[in-house]
Amino acid sequence: MSSEAIPRTERLQAEFGSLRPALVAHCYRMTGSYQDAEDAVQETWLKAVRGVAAFEERSSFKTWLYRIATNTCLTELNHRSRRVLPAGLGAPSDDPGARVFADDSVAWLGPLPDAVLGDPGEVVVRRESVRLALVAALQHLPARQRAAFLLREVLSWPATEIADTLGVSVPAVKSLLQRARVRLDELDLDDRPPPGPEPERALLDRYIAAFEAEDTAALRAVIHDDFSLEAVPHPVWFKGVNVCLPFLERAFSAPGGAARLLPTRANGQPAAGSYRPGGADGLWVFTVTGGRFSRAVKFHDPGLVTAAGLPARLGQ
Repeated sequence: MSSEAIPRTERLQAEFGSLRPALVAHCYRMTGSYQDAEDAVQETWLKAVRGVAAFEERSSFKTWLYRIATNTCLTELNHRSRRVLPAGLGAPSDDPGARVFADDSVAWLGPLPDAVLGDPGEVVVRRESVRLALVAALQHLPARQRAAFLLREVLSWPATEIADTLGVSVPAVKSLLQRARVRLDELDLDDRPPPGPEPERALLDRYIAAFEAEDTAALRAVIHDDFSLEAVPHPVWFKGVNVCLPFLERAFSAPGGAARLLPTRANGQPAAGSYRPGGADGLWVFTVTGGRFSRAVKFHDPGLVTAAGLPARLGQ
Protein backbone atom coordinates (compact mmCIF):
# COMPACT_ATOMS: atom_id res chain seq x y z
CA MET A 1 0.00 0.00 0.00
CA SER A 2 1.40 3.41 -0.94
CA SER A 3 2.42 5.83 1.77
CA GLU A 4 -0.18 8.36 0.60
CA ALA A 5 -2.92 5.83 1.28
CA ILE A 6 -1.93 5.37 4.95
CA PRO A 7 -3.76 8.48 6.27
CA ARG A 8 -6.82 7.37 4.34
CA THR A 9 -6.62 3.94 5.97
CA GLU A 10 -6.41 5.55 9.39
CA ARG A 11 -9.48 7.66 8.62
CA LEU A 12 -11.29 4.54 7.43
CA GLN A 13 -10.42 2.71 10.65
CA ALA A 14 -11.73 5.57 12.79
CA GLU A 15 -14.94 5.82 10.76
CA PHE A 16 -15.52 2.08 10.83
CA GLY A 17 -14.95 1.95 14.58
CA SER A 18 -17.57 4.62 15.29
CA LEU A 19 -20.00 3.20 12.73
CA ARG A 20 -19.66 -0.48 13.63
CA PRO A 21 -22.72 -0.77 15.95
CA ALA A 22 -24.91 0.92 13.32
CA LEU A 23 -23.56 -1.39 10.63
CA VAL A 24 -24.37 -4.42 12.79
CA ALA A 25 -27.92 -3.12 13.21
CA HIS A 26 -28.24 -2.56 9.45
CA CYS A 27 -26.95 -6.03 8.60
CA TYR A 28 -29.21 -7.55 11.25
CA ARG A 29 -32.25 -5.89 9.67
CA MET A 30 -31.13 -7.32 6.33
CA THR A 31 -30.35 -10.87 7.48
CA GLY A 32 -32.51 -11.45 10.57
CA SER A 33 -29.54 -12.98 12.38
CA TYR A 34 -27.15 -11.37 14.86
CA GLN A 35 -24.38 -13.83 13.98
CA ASP A 36 -24.86 -13.29 10.24
CA ALA A 37 -24.80 -9.54 10.88
CA GLU A 38 -21.51 -9.79 12.75
CA ASP A 39 -20.05 -11.91 9.94
CA ALA A 40 -21.26 -9.42 7.31
CA VAL A 41 -19.73 -6.47 9.17
CA GLN A 42 -16.42 -8.29 9.50
CA GLU A 43 -16.52 -9.02 5.75
CA THR A 44 -17.36 -5.36 5.12
CA TRP A 45 -14.23 -4.31 7.01
CA LEU A 46 -12.01 -6.71 5.04
CA LYS A 47 -13.45 -5.50 1.72
CA ALA A 48 -13.01 -1.87 2.76
CA VAL A 49 -9.37 -2.42 3.72
CA ARG A 50 -8.70 -4.12 0.41
CA GLY A 51 -10.44 -1.36 -1.54
CA VAL A 52 -9.46 1.78 0.33
CA ALA A 53 -6.49 2.60 -1.91
CA ALA A 54 -8.83 2.80 -4.91
CA PHE A 55 -11.58 4.70 -3.05
CA GLU A 56 -12.16 7.92 -4.98
CA GLU A 57 -13.97 9.73 -2.15
CA ARG A 58 -16.90 10.75 -4.34
CA SER A 59 -18.97 9.83 -1.28
CA SER A 60 -18.20 9.70 2.43
CA PHE A 61 -16.60 6.70 4.08
CA LYS A 62 -19.91 6.23 5.90
CA THR A 63 -21.90 5.92 2.68
CA TRP A 64 -19.24 3.70 1.15
CA LEU A 65 -19.22 1.34 4.14
CA TYR A 66 -23.01 1.05 4.12
CA ARG A 67 -22.85 0.31 0.41
CA ILE A 68 -20.34 -2.49 0.98
CA ALA A 69 -22.33 -3.87 3.91
CA THR A 70 -25.60 -3.85 1.96
CA ASN A 71 -24.13 -5.70 -0.98
CA THR A 72 -22.37 -8.16 1.31
CA CYS A 73 -25.75 -8.98 2.84
CA LEU A 74 -27.40 -9.26 -0.58
CA THR A 75 -24.76 -11.79 -1.64
CA GLU A 76 -25.31 -13.78 1.56
CA LEU A 77 -29.10 -13.70 1.12
CA ASN A 78 -28.79 -15.32 -2.30
CA HIS A 79 -27.91 -18.53 -0.48
CA ARG A 80 -30.36 -18.43 2.43
CA SER A 81 -34.03 -19.08 3.04
CA ARG A 82 -36.32 -16.51 4.63
CA ARG A 83 -35.85 -16.50 8.40
CA VAL A 84 -38.98 -17.05 10.48
CA LEU A 85 -40.30 -17.21 14.02
CA PRO A 86 -42.53 -20.12 15.04
CA ALA A 87 -45.68 -18.06 14.41
CA GLY A 88 -44.58 -17.71 10.79
CA LEU A 89 -44.86 -21.45 10.21
CA GLY A 90 -48.53 -22.04 10.91
CA ALA A 91 -51.35 -21.91 13.43
CA PRO A 92 -50.72 -22.19 17.18
CA SER A 93 -51.37 -25.37 19.10
CA ASP A 94 -54.46 -25.38 21.31
CA ASP A 95 -53.05 -28.19 23.46
CA PRO A 96 -50.79 -27.04 26.34
CA GLY A 97 -49.60 -30.61 26.62
CA ALA A 98 -48.43 -30.76 23.00
CA ARG A 99 -44.99 -32.23 22.43
CA VAL A 100 -42.45 -29.49 21.86
CA PHE A 101 -39.48 -30.45 19.69
CA ALA A 102 -36.54 -28.72 18.05
CA ASP A 103 -36.34 -28.37 14.27
CA ASP A 104 -32.91 -27.20 13.21
CA SER A 105 -33.79 -27.51 9.52
CA VAL A 106 -35.70 -24.21 9.71
CA ALA A 107 -33.95 -20.89 9.04
CA TRP A 108 -34.88 -19.22 12.32
CA LEU A 109 -35.01 -15.51 12.97
CA GLY A 110 -32.83 -14.43 15.87
CA PRO A 111 -32.79 -11.51 18.32
CA LEU A 112 -30.38 -8.58 18.54
CA PRO A 113 -29.19 -7.69 22.05
CA ASP A 114 -29.29 -3.94 22.68
CA ALA A 115 -25.83 -4.23 24.23
CA VAL A 116 -24.29 -4.51 20.75
CA LEU A 117 -25.96 -1.33 19.47
CA GLY A 118 -23.59 1.18 21.03
CA ASP A 119 -24.08 3.90 23.62
CA PRO A 120 -27.55 4.37 25.18
CA GLY A 121 -28.33 7.47 23.12
CA GLU A 122 -27.75 5.62 19.90
CA VAL A 123 -29.79 2.65 21.13
CA VAL A 124 -32.81 4.91 21.58
CA VAL A 125 -32.44 6.09 17.99
CA ARG A 126 -32.09 2.58 16.58
CA ARG A 127 -34.40 0.51 18.73
CA GLU A 128 -37.56 1.16 16.71
CA SER A 129 -35.93 -0.11 13.54
CA VAL A 130 -34.85 -3.44 15.05
CA ARG A 131 -38.08 -4.41 16.82
CA LEU A 132 -38.69 -8.12 16.48
CA ALA A 133 -42.01 -7.86 14.62
CA LEU A 134 -40.55 -5.43 12.07
CA VAL A 135 -37.48 -7.56 11.40
CA ALA A 136 -39.72 -10.62 11.01
CA ALA A 137 -41.92 -8.68 8.57
CA LEU A 138 -38.90 -7.54 6.56
CA GLN A 139 -38.14 -11.21 5.92
CA HIS A 140 -41.24 -11.32 3.70
CA LEU A 141 -39.61 -8.88 1.28
CA PRO A 142 -37.28 -10.01 -1.50
CA ALA A 143 -33.72 -9.04 -0.66
CA ARG A 144 -33.49 -6.02 -2.99
CA GLN A 145 -36.82 -4.66 -1.80
CA ARG A 146 -35.62 -5.10 1.76
CA ALA A 147 -32.39 -3.25 1.05
CA ALA A 148 -34.13 -0.39 -0.76
CA PHE A 149 -36.68 -0.03 2.04
CA LEU A 150 -34.06 0.05 4.79
CA LEU A 151 -31.77 2.46 2.98
CA ARG A 152 -34.69 4.82 2.40
CA GLU A 153 -36.87 4.48 5.51
CA VAL A 154 -34.20 3.86 8.16
CA LEU A 155 -31.13 5.64 6.75
CA SER A 156 -33.05 8.31 4.76
CA TRP A 157 -30.92 7.86 1.64
CA PRO A 158 -32.05 9.56 -1.59
CA ALA A 159 -33.14 7.35 -4.46
CA THR A 160 -29.96 8.19 -6.40
CA GLU A 161 -27.71 6.78 -3.65
CA ILE A 162 -29.86 3.67 -3.35
CA ALA A 163 -29.72 3.17 -7.11
CA ASP A 164 -25.91 3.43 -7.07
CA THR A 165 -25.71 0.92 -4.22
CA LEU A 166 -28.03 -1.63 -5.81
CA GLY A 167 -26.81 -1.09 -9.37
CA VAL A 168 -30.26 -0.21 -10.69
CA SER A 169 -32.02 2.87 -12.08
CA VAL A 170 -33.84 5.47 -9.98
CA PRO A 171 -37.23 4.38 -11.41
CA ALA A 172 -36.36 0.80 -10.42
CA VAL A 173 -35.65 1.98 -6.86
CA LYS A 174 -39.02 3.72 -6.71
CA SER A 175 -40.69 0.52 -7.89
CA LEU A 176 -38.85 -1.54 -5.26
CA LEU A 177 -39.94 0.90 -2.54
CA GLN A 178 -43.56 0.91 -3.67
CA ARG A 179 -43.78 -2.88 -3.67
CA ALA A 180 -42.04 -3.12 -0.29
CA ARG A 181 -44.45 -0.66 1.31
CA VAL A 182 -47.49 -2.43 -0.13
CA ARG A 183 -46.28 -5.78 1.20
CA LEU A 184 -45.54 -4.40 4.67
CA ASP A 185 -48.96 -2.72 4.76
CA GLU A 186 -50.52 -6.10 3.98
CA LEU A 187 -48.77 -7.57 7.02
CA ASP A 188 -50.53 -4.97 9.20
CA LEU A 189 -47.71 -4.22 11.63
CA ASP A 190 -48.63 -2.66 14.94
CA ASP A 191 -47.06 0.80 14.63
CA ARG A 192 -48.16 2.12 18.01
CA PRO A 193 -45.19 3.62 19.89
CA PRO A 194 -43.91 1.47 22.77
CA PRO A 195 -44.37 2.82 26.30
CA GLY A 196 -40.63 3.39 26.82
CA PRO A 197 -37.87 1.64 28.78
CA GLU A 198 -38.99 2.61 32.32
CA PRO A 199 -42.59 1.30 32.22
CA GLU A 200 -41.40 -1.69 30.19
CA ARG A 201 -38.82 -2.49 32.87
CA ALA A 202 -41.43 -2.20 35.62
CA LEU A 203 -43.67 -4.64 33.75
CA LEU A 204 -40.74 -6.99 33.16
CA ASP A 205 -39.87 -6.95 36.87
CA ARG A 206 -43.44 -8.00 37.67
CA TYR A 207 -43.28 -10.81 35.11
CA ILE A 208 -39.94 -12.08 36.43
CA ALA A 209 -41.16 -12.04 40.04
CA ALA A 210 -44.30 -13.96 39.07
CA PHE A 211 -42.41 -16.41 36.88
CA GLU A 212 -39.77 -17.23 39.48
CA ALA A 213 -42.45 -17.59 42.16
CA GLU A 214 -44.42 -19.89 39.81
CA ASP A 215 -47.39 -17.61 40.47
CA THR A 216 -49.82 -18.15 37.60
CA ALA A 217 -52.30 -15.55 38.89
CA ALA A 218 -49.60 -12.88 38.99
CA LEU A 219 -48.49 -13.83 35.47
CA ARG A 220 -52.07 -13.52 34.28
CA ALA A 221 -52.12 -9.93 35.54
CA VAL A 222 -49.28 -8.83 33.23
CA ILE A 223 -50.25 -10.58 29.97
CA HIS A 224 -53.04 -10.04 27.44
CA ASP A 225 -55.84 -12.50 26.78
CA ASP A 226 -54.29 -13.30 23.39
CA PHE A 227 -50.73 -13.56 24.73
CA SER A 228 -48.52 -15.76 22.55
CA LEU A 229 -45.63 -17.97 23.62
CA GLU A 230 -42.94 -19.07 21.17
CA ALA A 231 -39.52 -20.68 21.46
CA VAL A 232 -36.82 -21.00 18.81
CA PRO A 233 -35.99 -23.64 17.50
CA HIS A 234 -39.40 -25.18 18.31
CA PRO A 235 -42.07 -24.93 15.57
CA VAL A 236 -44.89 -25.60 18.05
CA TRP A 237 -46.20 -22.40 19.63
CA PHE A 238 -49.15 -21.31 21.76
CA LYS A 239 -51.60 -18.41 21.84
CA GLY A 240 -54.16 -17.32 24.43
CA VAL A 241 -53.98 -17.40 28.22
CA ASN A 242 -56.06 -20.58 28.38
CA VAL A 243 -53.24 -22.43 26.59
CA CYS A 244 -50.13 -20.45 27.55
CA LEU A 245 -50.64 -20.45 31.30
CA PRO A 246 -51.20 -24.24 31.55
CA PHE A 247 -48.10 -24.72 29.40
CA LEU A 248 -46.06 -22.56 31.78
CA GLU A 249 -47.45 -24.48 34.75
CA ARG A 250 -46.28 -27.66 33.06
CA ALA A 251 -42.81 -26.09 32.75
CA PHE A 252 -42.86 -25.15 36.43
CA SER A 253 -43.42 -28.78 37.37
CA ALA A 254 -40.37 -29.94 35.39
CA PRO A 255 -37.26 -31.05 37.33
CA GLY A 256 -35.62 -27.96 38.81
CA GLY A 257 -38.81 -25.89 38.58
CA ALA A 258 -38.95 -22.46 37.01
CA ALA A 259 -35.84 -20.95 35.49
CA ARG A 260 -34.20 -17.87 36.98
CA LEU A 261 -34.45 -14.72 34.87
CA LEU A 262 -32.23 -11.62 34.70
CA PRO A 263 -33.52 -8.45 33.00
CA THR A 264 -31.89 -6.96 29.91
CA ARG A 265 -33.02 -5.59 26.54
CA ALA A 266 -32.99 -6.90 22.98
CA ASN A 267 -34.49 -5.57 19.75
CA GLY A 268 -35.27 -2.36 21.63
CA GLN A 269 -37.67 -4.39 23.79
CA PRO A 270 -37.66 -5.80 27.33
CA ALA A 271 -35.79 -9.09 27.50
CA ALA A 272 -34.46 -11.54 30.05
CA GLY A 273 -31.63 -14.02 30.24
CA SER A 274 -32.84 -17.46 31.33
CA TYR A 275 -30.78 -19.62 33.69
CA ARG A 276 -30.95 -23.26 34.70
CA PRO A 277 -28.65 -24.90 37.26
CA GLY A 278 -26.05 -25.49 34.54
CA GLY A 279 -25.93 -21.85 33.51
CA ALA A 280 -27.54 -19.62 30.89
CA ASP A 281 -29.88 -21.43 28.51
CA GLY A 282 -31.44 -18.69 26.39
CA LEU A 283 -32.82 -15.21 25.93
CA TRP A 284 -36.48 -14.16 26.22
CA VAL A 285 -37.72 -11.16 24.20
CA PHE A 286 -41.05 -9.61 25.18
CA THR A 287 -43.48 -7.40 23.28
CA VAL A 288 -45.52 -4.82 25.19
CA THR A 289 -48.90 -3.72 23.88
CA GLY A 290 -51.25 -1.51 25.85
CA GLY A 291 -49.45 -1.89 29.16
CA ARG A 292 -49.19 -5.70 29.15
CA PHE A 293 -47.14 -8.33 27.43
CA SER A 294 -48.67 -9.58 24.20
CA ARG A 295 -45.85 -11.89 23.11
CA ALA A 296 -42.85 -13.72 24.53
CA VAL A 297 -40.27 -15.47 22.38
CA LYS A 298 -37.47 -17.53 23.88
CA PHE A 299 -34.30 -18.14 21.89
CA HIS A 300 -32.51 -21.24 23.14
CA ASP A 301 -28.94 -19.99 22.66
CA PRO A 302 -26.74 -19.36 25.74
CA GLY A 303 -24.43 -17.18 23.64
CA LEU A 304 -27.18 -14.60 23.29
CA VAL A 305 -27.26 -14.17 27.06
CA THR A 306 -23.62 -13.12 27.27
CA ALA A 307 -24.01 -11.01 24.10
CA ALA A 308 -26.74 -9.16 26.01
CA GLY A 309 -24.23 -8.24 28.69
CA LEU A 310 -25.33 -10.85 31.24
CA PRO A 311 -23.13 -13.48 32.93
CA ALA A 312 -22.86 -17.04 31.62
CA ARG A 313 -23.72 -18.30 35.11
CA LEU A 314 -25.54 -16.76 38.03
CA GLY A 315 -23.22 -15.49 40.73
CA GLN A 316 -20.48 -14.47 38.30
